[in-house]
Amino acid sequence: MDSLAASCLVRNDWICGEYLQTRKSELLDAFVQHIELTVESVLIGTAVAIPLAIIARRLHVISLVLGSATVIYTIPSVALFSFFIPFTGVSSTTVVIGLVLYSLTILVRNVLAGLDAVDDDVKEAARGMGFGATRLLLTVELPLAVPALMAGIRIATVSTVALTTVGGIIGSGGLGNLIFDGLSTTFKSQVLTASVLCVALAIAADLVLQGATRLLTPWQRAAK
Repeated sequence: MDSLAASCLVRNDWICGEYLQTRKSELLDAFVQHIELTVESVLIGTAVAIPLAIIARRLHVISLVLGSATVIYTIPSVALFSFFIPFTGVSSTTVVIGLVLYSLTILVRNVLAGLDAVDDDVKEAARGMGFGATRLLLTVELPLAVPALMAGIRIATVSTVALTTVGGIIGSGGLGNLIFDGLSTTFKSQVLTASVLCVALAIAADLVLQGATRLLTPWQRAAK
């Protein structure tokens, strides 16, 4: 009886070491799924955003593309996920599609900002050396746009870590699954632990991407 009285799980404390010990496998699975959903969504979003930004720039439809992406971003995540359920079912695919669409607003805007920031003198010098439009884009404009692109990826990644939790509504939200389940059962330590892990994941991802940016842009370090 004394052991039960002393159990933080029985008392339903917010901070409970016993919860970490008894549910660490469940926590690890949710944490890994959260990382997988985030990485997959940001990678796909980046792969879509770069060519989309380039096409929008070439065809002079930047306002249309950015406007459409912004409209999608304003749609509540629950509504957006629900819209795709009839087509992709109650699955992680539904969540990934929604997260990719949300990331496009940030990523496309930053790709465009990076391309626009390339100095005109640099582009003129490249053209004077015989660079065509494609070669100029691939070897001059895109490399110089990397800082802006990486800044967009950092913002999109942190945002995606947060939005992934909403996928818990359909059982594919990584740590969001534990948060929603904990809220519905008033399981305090589960809600707090999963929430803290989400914050820690967002901070860790931002630090990793910040380091990657420094590695990919050595000219910026040299300029300081």
